[in-house]
Amino acid sequence: MDVSLDLSIAVLIPCHNEEKTIGDVVARFRAALPGASVHVYDNNSTDLTALRARSAGAIVVKEPRQGKGNVVRRMFADIDADLYVMADGDGTYAPEDAPQLVNALLTERADMAVGTRRGVTDDAGRAGHAIGNLVFNRIYHGLFGRDFTDIFSGYRVFTRRFVKSFPAVSSGFEIETEMSVHASMLKIPTAEIALDYGRRVEGSTSKLSTWRDGAKILWTFAMLLKETQPLRFFGALSAILAVASIGFMLPVLSEYVATGLVPRIPTWILSIGLALMSMLLALAGMILDSVACGRAEHKRLLYLAIGPVRGNRIPAAIGPAPAQRRATEIRRQKRAA
Repeated sequence: MDVSLDLSIAVLIPCHNEEKTIGDVVARFRAALPGASVHVYDNNSTDLTALRARSAGAIVVKEPRQGKGNVVRRMFADIDADLYVMADGDGTYAPEDAPQLVNALLTERADMAVGTRRGVTDDAGRAGHAIGNLVFNRIYHGLFGRDFTDIFSGYRVFTRRFVKSFPAVSSGFEIETEMSVHASMLKIPTAEIALDYGRRVEGSTSKLSTWRDGAKILWTFAMLLKETQPLRFFGALSAILAVASIGFMLPVLSEYVATGLVPRIPTWILSIGLALMSMLLALAGMILDSVACGRAEHKRLLYLAIGPVRGNRIPAAIGPAPAQRRATEIRRQKRAA
């Protein structure tokens, strides 16, 4: 599939110890997207990842801060392009699918296209990852909406307006979840296309830990919910404390009605304290919800300030073509004369 030559495309590959696969991945991306620049950001690899990537024709940069989120944040800040293709360096995503993913983004007029993973259960035979993927996607649907069916896919295509308006706060592999939440909260147009998901080559090991990284994802969900929907987050905590307060309060009140005495003073004080904390959390949720709405509006304005990529046209934010700039300059000189 021929991708428009009017659009500059950058392939972004964060890497950590992928010497067995990175050379082949870079070569295949250069063949699949001949006009694209391929950027490999080496995240403290202790093997020959950087050398193999450079030998295959990639632009290699070192990022010393450990974690995929740190690498992606650096990539998004460093590189200017019209479209960005992000993939992993382990060879599980087929570079030959990149034109199809780019085409899906352009034809559906989206700002992020996600390659959902077929065969994710075959990821080195680790069933725990497949189960966790299913559970966490369902949790995401309940918290943030049903915009995505695979929030952990690392194969994505972005427009410039998405990349340059994305805050990228996460430091680890939770970055994909943050991208999905960013798109869901701002109602950014997205697209999904099912792509085959391969297995790692023999001798290549996954960097994921089922339990440790699962706990990180749950924590990320909680923090993103707090930042984007504080009324819902603090309202839930307030409701829990309110129920606990009532639970402690009712026996004391019933005994007071029956006898006119309050023998369990500590229990009464505890129930009142829980009630006050519940009201404070509810108040904090309402105040922070207004702040979150203002932040969302600001993010949306930043996003809209960058012109869209539509079909074969270069976005307006990038500026006119050189020939157009020269013609404009000539007209200005004539008017000045």
